[in-house]
Amino acid sequence: MSIVPHDEGIRVSHIKRAPPAMPSVEWIAAYPSNQSGDKPLEKIAKDLHAERYQCTTLLGASEYQLLSVDAPTVPRDELKTAIRWRLKDMLDFHIDDATIDVLDVPADKNSPVRGHSMYAVAARNQVIEQRQALFGAAKISLRVIDIPDIAQRNMSALLEPEGRGLALLSFDSDGGLLTVTFSGELYLSRRIDVTPTQLAQADGEQKAAVYDKITLELQRSLDHFDRQYHFIALAKLLLAPLGDEGVGLQEYLAANLYMPVESFSLDAILDIAKVPELKSLDMQQQYFLTLGAALRVEGKVL
Repeated sequence: MSIVPHDEGIRVSHIKRAPPAMPSVEWIAAYPSNQSGDKPLEKIAKDLHAERYQCTTLLGASEYQLLSVDAPTVPRDELKTAIRWRLKDMLDFHIDDATIDVLDVPADKNSPVRGHSMYAVAARNQVIEQRQALFGAAKISLRVIDIPDIAQRNMSALLEPEGRGLALLSFDSDGGLLTVTFSGELYLSRRIDVTPTQLAQADGEQKAAVYDKITLELQRSLDHFDRQYHFIALAKLLLAPLGDEGVGLQEYLAANLYMPVESFSLDAILDIAKVPELKSLDMQQQYFLTLGAALRVEGKVL
């Protein structure tokens, strides 16, 4: 079960996996936080019997930094210590105040052995401790504190054409998020400073300027990806569900980028039969990362 805070409250989702069938969305729920004295986490724990689930949550875009670093040539049990040394001059806060995790970026299997990159995720200890305390006070056992980039990676892994990379662009209140995945691994993640509200409110020349900004950021990021990971052929750019704004943006990007640009609906990769409200693209946009977080599968740990 994923329990994800947002501007107006908390969104919750539960997904069951039973391969080879598509992952099944069992239910979704929203808990507003604007009521006086309201404690939505405690209500979630009681209403949804949170003790029955493995629970995960996501940090907001401003609560962590995702940094690309060269992988140190050290034994696995010394990896995080070595990464801390590399990050000490890259963070906007002291390294002693940081909680660090690492994510491997696989190198080209067909190239001679050489160094490769990793992603380091850094968050202030205070942010992690506060999130743990909130869930602890509600008696919710929090198994994982994740990040949106990985939640989107989980979605992208279900959409990838075999043997090809996939670029995926989504939007929420924190802005745009571009990821590139290949063989289920995250190779690139970039933020774009445009929100769905800005897309919806823009018109005429203002809308064209917003579209141009998104296009330029995509071109820069995808050109960087091509230079860095020339061994991965990108199949296309997919635009995550975006409600009414999706059609215009998809058409604009398709006309201005060098690769195919397509939109998709979540029912292409998820069984949403039990949650008919997810037939709405607006609802799919709202719950996109919450559902992505619920798709998490525990794998190897670095």
